Amino acid sequence: MTDTPPHARLTAALSEDMAAVGDLIRDRMASENAPRIPEVTAHLVEAGGKRVRPLMTVACARMCGYEGTDHIKLAATVEFIHTATLLHDDVVDESRQRRGRPTANLLWDNQSSVLVGDYLFARSFQLMVETGSLRVLDILSGAAATIAEGEVLQLTAARNLATTEETYLKVVRGKTAALFEAAAQVGGVVAGVPDAQEQALARFGDALGVSFQIMDDWLDYGGAGDGIGKNLGDDFREGKLTLPVIRALARSDDAERAFWRDALERGKSEDLDRARTILDRHGTLEETRVEALAWRDRARAALAELPASDLREMLGDLADYVVARAL
Repeated sequence: MTDTPPHARLTAALSEDMAAVGDLIRDRMASENAPRIPEVTAHLVEAGGKRVRPLMTVACARMCGYEGTDHIKLAATVEFIHTATLLHDDVVDESRQRRGRPTANLLWDNQSSVLVGDYLFARSFQLMVETGSLRVLDILSGAAATIAEGEVLQLTAARNLATTEETYLKVVRGKTAALFEAAAQVGGVVAGVPDAQEQALARFGDALGVSFQIMDDWLDYGGAGDGIGKNLGDDFREGKLTLPVIRALARSDDAERAFWRDALERGKSEDLDRARTILDRHGTLEETRVEALAWRDRARAALAELPASDLREMLGDLADYVVARAL
């Protein structure tokens, strides 16, 4: 890879398309009757995010030879779904920081965040329908439902020390990987690729999303607070059973389990340093990083089933990038 991050190279290679996506997002987030909607939406949309998910849709469509304009609508759809879920997640998690800035629910209120999120979901469905493709509608609406399922599953699993790796993976595939998968897959669908290539794109997006989320969970304990878009230890304080914790729990002695019970089940999560010490003792942070790399390899293997091109190479580099730093 060059010194320029792959998402930046993709954005430069697809600059006209991504500019059109930005214009469409700004146009469709407008509201004549409720000015708070564009205010709240712009707080997130214009916050300097890398727009990796819509970038994937545009890149996959162009990689597959698409020459029309519906991929612009689909990319905007993906970004609206993503932004809506962020607005809702911050309310559920009572978050105070997102992408290094105060969250919308902190600046405005929970009601505004929830209702603006609902508005963006509605806008996303309008954009889906405009493509005239029932297949696209099926994939993206299915992803929206799966994301909600993943979030509810995470909510019910929080502070439950009996949470298994199987449940954890279901949460990850739901709340994060589902949109990565759909973002890549619809790019192939709009381009009219054969079913085998469409499924390869779906596997690429799924594996990339899982890798991304596992690495994000590693960063919550092992990364630096700057640059990950949230406070270090957020998952710990919220009682989330992520992969490094699940594996450490399976190996913990009675004293360590008592600590996890107090910290996660009872919400007494003041001692992040001790949690990190236990994770290091059992080697689960390093195992988590290795697991993220394994999913990265699956993403690259799926991508290899598609015709070689510069865009394919950059998407492969993107898979490497997600395990090198947070997006």
